[in-house]
Amino acid sequence: MALGAILLISLPAMPALPALASPPVPEAPLPVQAAGNNDRQERDLVVPDGKGKLPTYRPNAAAIFVCGTNKDDIDQRVAAYPTDQRVATLSMWGQCQTGGFRTLADAVASIKQPGATIKILPGIYQDAPPAPAPSPPPATTGTPPTGSSTACVGLPATLTFAQQTACPTVQNAAGIIGKTDLQVEGVGAKPEDVVIDVGFGKPYGIRVDRSPGTYLRNLTVQHATSSAIYVLESDGFALDDVTARWNDEYGLRMLAADHGLATECAAYGNGTAGIAVSSTPDVSADESFSTTRNPVEVRHCDSHDNLIGFAGSAADSVWVHDSLFAGNTVGIETDSIGRLPGQPQNHAIFDHNEIASNNRSYYNYVRDGTCAKPSGQRAYEQGVVCPTRGLPTGTGVVNLGGDYDTWHDNWVYDNAYAGFVMGWAPAYFRGESLVTKQFDTSHHNRVFDNHLGVRPNGDAAANGLDVWWDGQGVGSCWQATSAGSMPRALPRCGTGGLPTGIGISRYLPEPGQALALYVCTRYDLTAQRIPSDCAWYGASGLGLIQNKVALGGAIALGLFLVIAWWRLARGSRGAFAGTTLALAGLVVGVYGSLRPTSLLTGLGLLLLGAGYVAFGFGLLARRHPLLGWLTVAMGIFALLGAVDHSLYPIPWLPVPPSVLRIALEVVWLPCSVMASHRALDPVDDYLPMRRLRPRRPRLSRRSRDPIERFAAALREP
Repeated sequence: MALGAILLISLPAMPALPALASPPVPEAPLPVQAAGNNDRQERDLVVPDGKGKLPTYRPNAAAIFVCGTNKDDIDQRVAAYPTDQRVATLSMWGQCQTGGFRTLADAVASIKQPGATIKILPGIYQDAPPAPAPSPPPATTGTPPTGSSTACVGLPATLTFAQQTACPTVQNAAGIIGKTDLQVEGVGAKPEDVVIDVGFGKPYGIRVDRSPGTYLRNLTVQHATSSAIYVLESDGFALDDVTARWNDEYGLRMLAADHGLATECAAYGNGTAGIAVSSTPDVSADESFSTTRNPVEVRHCDSHDNLIGFAGSAADSVWVHDSLFAGNTVGIETDSIGRLPGQPQNHAIFDHNEIASNNRSYYNYVRDGTCAKPSGQRAYEQGVVCPTRGLPTGTGVVNLGGDYDTWHDNWVYDNAYAGFVMGWAPAYFRGESLVTKQFDTSHHNRVFDNHLGVRPNGDAAANGLDVWWDGQGVGSCWQATSAGSMPRALPRCGTGGLPTGIGISRYLPEPGQALALYVCTRYDLTAQRIPSDCAWYGASGLGLIQNKVALGGAIALGLFLVIAWWRLARGSRGAFAGTTLALAGLVVGVYGSLRPTSLLTGLGLLLLGAGYVAFGFGLLARRHPLLGWLTVAMGIFALLGAVDHSLYPIPWLPVPPSVLRIALEVVWLPCSVMASHRALDPVDDYLPMRRLRPRRPRLSRRSRDPIERFAAALREP
């Protein structure tokens, strides 16, 4: 109920954070500006045409081998294996000594035909010596032939597909580029037995680029400056039992890919996300609450101790289920932010996941300078994560700008800030300037049949809030909450998770929530900028920006109310009662902003609204019609806000009642000042109206002398 929140609309625009039925491919590929503050810029993307298929594992395929040369090392690594596996592994190591390769990159380079299999024996493979710093691109637009001495020198930071093909190890420890049906698997007892260590020398560990049918299995990739495993523009791939850890940005990243599966995977210690899916084919764009198919499926994965467990910018129609997202800063995040194909994000499905205890705050590593060190000196192995984005620490799910997304049958518990944080992402954040597109996000999302604040064993483990919603969107619905929500009243989901009743259609968010989102997302890792008045980074109480504005607005309104009453309506009992109620409402409202799930905000709005109405009628009685009706209108919208916030969301209003009330308050302030200044006494009006005649002087009741009465009459003007 803060007056100053309306100032949000005058703030400078926030910069963009950093189909089987043959979905339409953009006529011109989109230049990619990824969602993360520090994400590397990628070449113009072309989304696959959807003609590929999911590959299957080939257990007994003939293979070429990758191994080390130290016999003592391999003996030690397989010593604890079961006998059969140990003997088989040592046999493969013997074959590899005469006909195998020492790095995965060399093995991939030898593949000339589709359907090959590469087996990597247990060991740690330092596949990436530091790459030379990129220099300006050569004047020619052509690509030098592979094998020429100058082919991979002087390349730009963002490479074309042709340049990646010619120079697969400039940015990648191993580049699987333009291959078909290639299977790469580690032959250890577990993924950690085969480790590809990028050594922070290159952006990517294993890059799968336009390589349909790729199957990666049973290995670990670590220490990349961007992504451990990066699947790009590939139609048909599987990441099976792989681990991605201790990378500057992503563990497993799938961008503009289709017919994909990530299963039995693990990801931890990543600065942006453990698992990320972006720009999948928009196959369900014409559907409502159903999906045509799921271009990428994530199942049975464990993503923990990252900034985000699963991130989905433009993750259209993805299906994430039966996975664990715990111990991160945020468990799951979807958004419509950044210049990516497939925006706005839509139709993602999340079910039967455990989204729990995502309370790790890594922003102190930015404050103390740890994240300013070179990547290799940050001690990722000891639990350091350098967050690339500003996000609400202690949140299960963040959805900014998604449409038709569904969360059901998940276990969402012990997230200290909120189970769900959901808000608006204007189209400006994805590079759209058209006014008509600014309001096309955050619609028709559904949260139903989840287990909120309860562990799978039945023990209680409450979230800080179950739902934090900024109030913007059309046709979305939520289940009943146990730990409360902000606002208290949410549109409910009914049978089958479909919205009940009339629903609401809001195209602008609540000003206070919008202000909080605006300030909190000003985080920047490169500039070492952390907003100090945001709950996401540890602020609380009156240290929060929205509470500061609420307090300042309450003080300003209270002061001008008292002045207006004294100058314009002193002596009116109704105006005095209205002023008193309004002041009480402002005080209660400030306390309510400190306890957002309580009834205090609704009670404060109720008192404020009643006070405004009473004061307005008092002004009308004193012949101040303009100011009086303006005050009454403020009261009506305050009362509607009380109902909307605490009892039932009011349908048909295109904006929250608070937006209209605050707009009227902004107009009321100068009007009350003008009226108070022009009034000659407490009952004079500033409008051009008939002046009240002064009263005749009263005579003492004891006076009965007719001469005295006559003299008094002569003294009258």
